Amino acid sequence: MNDCDEPDDEVTSLSARLAALRTEHRDLDAVIGQLISAPINDELLLRRLKKRKLLLKDRIAIFERILDPDVPA
Repeated sequence: MNDCDEPDDEVTSLSARLAALRTEHRDLDAVIGQLISAPINDELLLRRLKKRKLLLKDRIAIFERILDPDVPA
């Protein structure tokens, strides 16, 4: 492998990780919605899921900034 291929591999890897994070975030959103509307409300689980969702949102933002920086390189 030559050095020219490494940045493309890194971008592909970051893009794949970003897609996985977005999927997990969307899935958590659906689970949280179901828990909120459930007759038995597990507040501790709901708080943990919301915290995880916020963490994912932060990670998604980091990956998006890495993949599409505001300042031209």
